[in-house]
Amino acid sequence: MAGRKPARMYRQVKSQSYTRREYMGGVPHSRIAQFEMGNKKGEFPVEMTLIAEGACQIKHTAMEAARIAANRYIQKRAGNLGYFLKINTYPHDAAFGKAVGTAARVRSGQTIMTLRVNKANFYDAKKALWKAGLKVPTVCRVNVVRGEATL
Repeated sequence: MAGRKPARMYRQVKSQSYTRREYMGGVPHSRIAQFEMGNKKGEFPVEMTLIAEGACQIKHTAMEAARIAANRYIQKRAGNLGYFLKINTYPHDAAFGKAVGTAARVRSGQTIMTLRVNKANFYDAKKALWKAGLKVPTVCRVNVVRGEATL
């Protein structure tokens, strides 16, 4: 497996990040296909966020895996137009050596994803964000910004 970097290069946030690609020399593109999914113009009364509990670096492949997990789960339950999912972090930092990917630096308490749904899909949205949190290399919590479940 050529090009694989050990996790210790991404695990801890140590020094200043490299954000200018002209200094990095050949950084591959981010694997995140979309940052906004679902019904972008819909009005949804329930809003939830996935929040990182600790500071870490999230690789672009892990962010894409989290996006796919949350999107697939909520899309099956709420339908194509029954939700809005947005990724709030952007991977721009590269590790030392030959760059094989990028990572997003996340502080403790920073929002990673936002999900808006109708009241009927409250618990499905909560589970979708929980599934996405399993793909991220830090402990995450689901925070309900507004709205509540209907029975």
